[in-house]
Amino acid sequence: MRSERLGLIAPHPPVIVREVGGPRDDVTFATRDALSVAAQMLLSFAADTVVVISPHAPGMSDAFAVDGTERVSGDLSAFGAPRVALSYPTDVELASAILERLDRAGLPAADRAAFPHLKPGVLDHGVVVPLSFLLPDRPCPVVILSPSYLPLDSHLALGRSVAAAADALGRRVAMVASGDCSHRLSHDGPYPFSAHGPQLDSTIRGHVAASDLAAMAGMDPTMVEEGGECGVRSFVTLGGFLGEGVFCRELAYEAPWGVGYLTAVAGDPAWFDGRANAAEATRPDGVAEDALVALAREAILAKVREGVTLGPAPFDDPELPDRAGTFVSLHIDGELRGCMGTIVPHEDDLAAEVVRNAVEAATRDPRFPPLTPEELGSLEVKVDVLGPSEVCTFADLDPREYGVVVTSGWRRGLLLPDLEGVDTSEKQVVIALRKAGIDPGEDYTLERFRVTRHG
Repeated sequence: MRSERLGLIAPHPPVIVREVGGPRDDVTFATRDALSVAAQMLLSFAADTVVVISPHAPGMSDAFAVDGTERVSGDLSAFGAPRVALSYPTDVELASAILERLDRAGLPAADRAAFPHLKPGVLDHGVVVPLSFLLPDRPCPVVILSPSYLPLDSHLALGRSVAAAADALGRRVAMVASGDCSHRLSHDGPYPFSAHGPQLDSTIRGHVAASDLAAMAGMDPTMVEEGGECGVRSFVTLGGFLGEGVFCRELAYEAPWGVGYLTAVAGDPAWFDGRANAAEATRPDGVAEDALVALAREAILAKVREGVTLGPAPFDDPELPDRAGTFVSLHIDGELRGCMGTIVPHEDDLAAEVVRNAVEAATRDPRFPPLTPEELGSLEVKVDVLGPSEVCTFADLDPREYGVVVTSGWRRGLLLPDLEGVDTSEKQVVIALRKAGIDPGEDYTLERFRVTRHG
């Protein structure tokens, strides 16, 4: 049975690690921020094992290597940061199963544990750098792969062998394809400029945009060679692992020093769609949050970082209404950073309503400038689903239990219930009137409503 799969493309320049790059890592903020988002996705995916393929892992030119050492460890001491040290148990059973599958496929492969010169059990910087963002303090089992100089089609087969081994063992596996793109993008970079460099990176990004990583195996060999890459074999292996019909999303691409750094996620479309319907998602601090808040957060990330609006699937949850007005509130360090919503539903389903109001809160609240990517890591998100409103009198109000709607002609204002500092009905109504531009001496009607608060 085919298991769900998640794939991550992650660059590995040590300079993006704060302990190595210091102030220079600000130049690669987009990459670091994208890796933090990828880490949230990896945590949400709840993989049994994480397989990492690194072009810098000790290996052989004519065979693949799989490290079957019981524990693997490494640090960035070679880059002046010995405290950036990671250690993980190896999923030895999966490593053995991968070697068996490669043998069945007629592909040359070896266990690094049997070859001392391949430094078994040692993590290279191509593993340590991305995992310092993706798995910094989680004891998740891993399997480390070394690519070879065999043809790219063989790397596709390597990925397929990993998938087949995972399926046979019933493992839920995520694969991290470590690698940078072209190193020849600039005349001022560390490597000689080549016109093939920008062409290569554009082609790689095009395959990601088309959700067809496996197609990288057919790229022009001259472009790949002259482009000065180090990640194509990893990316092609990931394409083989994921198989057909996957969904891919670029999270970041930048080339600050003439080297292309691409961060992307890929996997089964049902899982990406299901993230909005999942019982749990995660905030940046790793605390579980429910489906509505997870959807709102994902919509904000997509809009602020990528400029795209999610098209979510409707919720299949009998405890949630099919349609409802919603408000999305954003806070950073306890301070309001945006709040927008709808009193009555404007969209065809609840998921679309949440996405609409999340994007509005992040980008169109007139009291605040649009959110920036730098703020996303500290963002607190709350979603209120409004129940039906009912006409009421002042005596019927209770600011802890009910929100209030005030209406005078075409002017209408709303205040949610249970807000800090709003402890009396008088305060609640005055604020709602002010928001609507209604003078307290004018005639107006009152309605009250309950909310279901998420987050």
